[in-house]
Amino acid sequence: MLSNSNTPSTPTWLDLGSNDVDASTAFYTELFGWTARSAGPDSGGYVFLELGGKMIGGLGPNMEPGADGAWTPYFGTADVETTSKSVEMAGGTVRMPAMDVMSSGRMAQYTDPTGAKFAVWQPLEHTGFQVVDVPGSISWVELQTHDGPVAIAFYEAVLGWTVTPNPIGPDMVYNVVSLPGGAPTGFAGIMADTQFPAVLWNPYFEVADCDATFAKATALGASALMGPETMPGIGRMAQLTDPLGARFSVIATEAPAQQG
Repeated sequence: MLSNSNTPSTPTWLDLGSNDVDASTAFYTELFGWTARSAGPDSGGYVFLELGGKMIGGLGPNMEPGADGAWTPYFGTADVETTSKSVEMAGGTVRMPAMDVMSSGRMAQYTDPTGAKFAVWQPLEHTGFQVVDVPGSISWVELQTHDGPVAIAFYEAVLGWTVTPNPIGPDMVYNVVSLPGGAPTGFAGIMADTQFPAVLWNPYFEVADCDATFAKATALGASALMGPETMPGIGRMAQLTDPLGARFSVIATEAPAQQG
């Protein structure tokens, strides 16, 4: 599970780079009931996405011409420059060097050695998520990669993660990410499969009804990639591509079994 405590090395923010900010805003606000609020006249068109007045992420123009829209997770850091050095030493690439984001904080963007894009956030005035793990907000992030061992070694070195393998089938392992000594449920996953069409970080948004949200998303122009399907002990989920090409998932998490 995620947390809005914005602890270093855990997911603290998420944003969408879109080739059509107005169209993306219309799609997601209709799908999840979000509202969009401008980040200000100097933000380059960036908007904060809010659920019930609390920030759950952001959306802005795609800064990489020719690329499809994509969601990017930000992991907390106490020092962006130190993290950038660690990324390079571990075999990653600095796509956007450390920079100030007005008085909100500092950020940098990277590509891991397997090709997945991610970012880090050093908070100042803007500390990150204000709500998580409730319907309409982010509840999980998952790396879909072609090379699990390389990805795991990279993130362990850069972010200090503990990665625990969890067999989910005869030929499949789901790797659960947590901090050393952290909750065994973790806050992210790493899944390796050479058949993935692209290497990326995929966000999961919590919903009350997976099937209803899936139907609404496709009616609004999204394309189905998987599901809905139920994973026992986890929940019912589906993966989609939004009308502008960004991949995301929705999940209705299964309630923990009652003891006694």
